[in-house]
Amino acid sequence: MTFAVGLTGGIGSGKTTVARLFAAKGAALVDADEISHRLTAPAQPAIAEIARKFGPRFVAADGSLDRKRMRNLVFADPSARKDLEAILHPLIRHESTRQIQASTAPYVVVVVPLLVEMVETGALRGMISRILVVDCEPETQIRRVMERSGLSRNEVLSIIASQATRQQRLREADDIIQNDGGLEALNEQVNPLHLRYIGLATNG
Repeated sequence: MTFAVGLTGGIGSGKTTVARLFAAKGAALVDADEISHRLTAPAQPAIAEIARKFGPRFVAADGSLDRKRMRNLVFADPSARKDLEAILHPLIRHESTRQIQASTAPYVVVVVPLLVEMVETGALRGMISRILVVDCEPETQIRRVMERSGLSRNEVLSIIASQATRQQRLREADDIIQNDGGLEALNEQVNPLHLRYIGLATNG
């Protein structure tokens, strides 16, 4: 199976930027968020399951997931989050595995915002060879999200509180990229990791 690196980090940590840097060096990208969005589009398999579990009010008029309503629910009710993950995680795993196996790149970077949660449920078992965490200071994280989204500080803190903690992510990490600086500082960290992943993919 193709060598796959699971890339994760909290909201505002810079996962997308780091993923693009790896892609520019020749890695293939598999994005779990993009897969999740496709799975919850009109007439997709997850929609029927979501409607059965949560009720038709969680399906928007166009037949897709009502993301705002679902987001409000899972932020307020941890058990609802687990129920949603039980529907989506196996489907995300299946499609991610398909894309990894179809790749002809030297290695694959799988961008998984909820990687720690998926590790805990076993949804990544056998799919990811190594975990890379993009980390930054909490104040950097909060500032970035506020600037890009227009959310208030309290709203950002609520989102952060709903995710795995920084300590949980770092505990799972095989590799860490620190992202409190600029693009040059990121490249200095990505370059040696890219070479390491090439070596691991080549030598098993």
